[in-house]
Amino acid sequence: MVPERMLRLLVLACLACRLPVRCENYSHLMIVPQAPVLEIGTNFTATCTIINTTKVTADNLYWNLSLKTTISKEQYTKINRSALSVTVPIISEKPEWLFCLCKHVSPYVVLNEGKFVHGILLNKGYRPGKPENLSCVAAQKQTYISPIISCVWDTVGLQTTFAPTNYILNVKVIPGLQSYNVSTPNKSAEVSLDTFPAHMILEIWVEAHNKLGKIESERLKEDAGWFVKTNPPSDVKVFSEKSFPTSLLINWTHPIDKTYVGLTYQIRFCRNGFHSWTYVPHVDTAKDIQSFRLQNLQPDTVYVTQVRCKNAREDHGYWSDWSTNATKRTPQSRPTSKPDLWKIISMSDHIHERQVQFISKDPVFSNGMIIRYDIKIQDPNDKVKNGSWESIPVNRSEADSGSSQRKIAVLKLANNKSVKVYVTAINSVGKSPEAFLVIPEKGHEHAPVEELKVQSRGGQLWLQWKPLNSTIVSEYVVEWVSRYGTDWQRENRSTRHTAIKGKLKGFVCYRVSVYPVYSGWIGKPASTEAYLEQGAPKEGPAVRLNGKPGRNEAELVWKEIPQNSRQGFITNYTIFYTSGTELHGITVPANTTSYTLKSLSGNTKYDTWIRASTIQGSALGFNHSFTTLKYAPGEIEGIVVGVSLGFLFAVLMTMLLCIYKKDVIKENFWPQIPNPGESSIGSWSPDYPLKAETPKENCLSGVSVLDVDVCDGKCVFDEDKACMPLKKDKYLSEEHSSGIGGSSCMSSPRQSVSDSDEGGDMADTTASTVQYSSVVAPNGYKGQTPCSQTQQAIFSRSESTQPLLDSEENPDMLLQEGSRHSQRLPQQPCFTYIPGNKDSSNPADFNTLEVERQEMLEPLDFCPLEDEMTSADGQSADWLPATPASSYMPQLGGYRPQ
Repeated sequence: MVPERMLRLLVLACLACRLPVRCENYSHLMIVPQAPVLEIGTNFTATCTIINTTKVTADNLYWNLSLKTTISKEQYTKINRSALSVTVPIISEKPEWLFCLCKHVSPYVVLNEGKFVHGILLNKGYRPGKPENLSCVAAQKQTYISPIISCVWDTVGLQTTFAPTNYILNVKVIPGLQSYNVSTPNKSAEVSLDTFPAHMILEIWVEAHNKLGKIESERLKEDAGWFVKTNPPSDVKVFSEKSFPTSLLINWTHPIDKTYVGLTYQIRFCRNGFHSWTYVPHVDTAKDIQSFRLQNLQPDTVYVTQVRCKNAREDHGYWSDWSTNATKRTPQSRPTSKPDLWKIISMSDHIHERQVQFISKDPVFSNGMIIRYDIKIQDPNDKVKNGSWESIPVNRSEADSGSSQRKIAVLKLANNKSVKVYVTAINSVGKSPEAFLVIPEKGHEHAPVEELKVQSRGGQLWLQWKPLNSTIVSEYVVEWVSRYGTDWQRENRSTRHTAIKGKLKGFVCYRVSVYPVYSGWIGKPASTEAYLEQGAPKEGPAVRLNGKPGRNEAELVWKEIPQNSRQGFITNYTIFYTSGTELHGITVPANTTSYTLKSLSGNTKYDTWIRASTIQGSALGFNHSFTTLKYAPGEIEGIVVGVSLGFLFAVLMTMLLCIYKKDVIKENFWPQIPNPGESSIGSWSPDYPLKAETPKENCLSGVSVLDVDVCDGKCVFDEDKACMPLKKDKYLSEEHSSGIGGSSCMSSPRQSVSDSDEGGDMADTTASTVQYSSVVAPNGYKGQTPCSQTQQAIFSRSESTQPLLDSEENPDMLLQEGSRHSQRLPQQPCFTYIPGNKDSSNPADFNTLEVERQEMLEPLDFCPLEDEMTSADGQSADWLPATPASSYMPQLGGYRPQ
């Protein structure tokens, strides 16, 4: 079935059911009960009855909740043929529709579908709860009691909008018959009586009711005075008496006349500024009184006092409110406790002295304002001198500032001395008992406590230590020192743990010490540092370089963060450094103040900073930049020294090599030049084997080359001279190489290289000179057959010491340059016979050819000798044999060994 259609039918059915007669005529189904309010947590049973038709029976009916949930048949109960009931649990507070419907068993049902649907709305609620804690008050109004009684109570249980709970407050006066009531949905109400029924009985109760039922509270049945609450006592005053410094007198006025109600009182008091009240025992104030004396108070102390009252005849009446504060100071009295004497020891300018500052707190029971201190200092080892008292007045500005500490003396004490100090506090009435303290010799203090531990817990610093022998120790002194000053407190000798009672601040470092005191002698302290609360440091450490950076490392140093900026214990430092985009971080312990960065790159700029951390956070220091060196210190010096040592080593090795290999070096750089005098080139001929031939007697013993003009035809002869100087011709001297060079016999002079340093006549020693030679072939050369055997080549030897020219060792160069110069030299040399000794072996008989080397000369052809030689006087030499014309070709093949 379509839900919209069902809802429409349901609305029509509800409208029809508003009129019972019409509903009966209209619908064939009816549910009882109609529109019930159900208690949540119970089961509800409804019955659906078929009326005005016999077309259907109870077997055709079924139940549905809100047209969504079909109720299981197990919850159905068939009463008869025309009635079907269902039982459903009431769980939720939300209202629901319960429907009774009929199945489509016939066309009749389909045509009259609207008559076979009926529903009821299930409203839900809770039964009213019993009112509890009923209390009623009749307050005082001016000087009498008000007839209005105000009551309040507590409600129990839940309510819904479909079953709201209302309350009725009932008041009944006994023995009269007057009854008063008022209805309210709230948890309080007021009942107005005609007059207040003093000394009569009142019965009061509350009734709670709703659609599901009603219930009453417990009934209050008491005397009318039991419900009275008077005003507090008025005109409360406190008086002090000089003769009674420990008491105060209190007076007040009754708030109401005793004919209405008899009263009892309660008094409380406390020291000004404190919130811990002290109550006077009720037995002392139970009577009808108007004054009271407070006793056992502290002299010279401001006290605050309050008073209240209630019905004296009833134990359960209501106390009035407390009166206004009455404040008064007790009179002064002599101090009844000792001043709290302590010391502060610091280093003196002298190494063997200590500076001791004595400080004191006012006695706990100073009983007045301390105006001065009397102090006496004595040596405990000196039994004769007892010392003298010195008065130290209290600075009024210091006293008025509220400071509890007084600096009373400063003493410079030698390390090997001990002193005993006595102090008394004096006010306007008298002086306190003596307090004393013994400062022992340095290094002779008693043993300290052990295993001192300090931790922050619950907003306080808690201390714990292992106590010493309690029979020796008289007490302990707990001292805490910060940048704000020094403070201390005393603990019992049996104390093992305690909390610091002073006002501590967060983020402040305190040095906490525990001193054992042995009958006034102070022992060694056990000390540690602690924070009440830790935080992140205010600033980070400032980093800098220690000296100059190296090439691959740099030493960083920094100072510890100042104590007032740490705000906690430093757990570690983190060093950051970067040379671009790559960031490096190194963590070091908290006790480190320097670190060397290694494995850095040379000639690189680095940025570095340090982060300091505590358990609560961290802070970064300022950035610092540095650039590493291109070369490490000493690296350049090392290179220079290394190169110098290497060079020196090479030089030494070269010198040693030269010493040990001098023969090889001499042979390579100064080769031995063969002796031309021992050469057989003079008798060498290409057509004949190399064989030395001795000159014959009829042969010419020597030949000198003269540079003579051919046209003049003159030859120079000088028979008286051993040798004939030739005209200096550089072309001739360079063209004709020696026999060593492998050239023609017509050699150019070259200085020889001596093989020995021995002296002697150069003409006599052929081994020490290079003898130059020239060969004249009378009958031609180069394969020409001589005309006769008697004709010999004429050999002229020179003893010149001129070295060989490069052109002699390179004959090819000689040929090239000779061809360049041949055209500008028209002269040709002539050979002339020079008579001499027949013994050709004597070198003195030869003429020396001295020619200057200046340029290279092209090869010269031998000119033919004339048939007749002309002497110096113009006559011809008939004795000279005629020789055919011939030419000399240089040997280009090089030197041939002899």
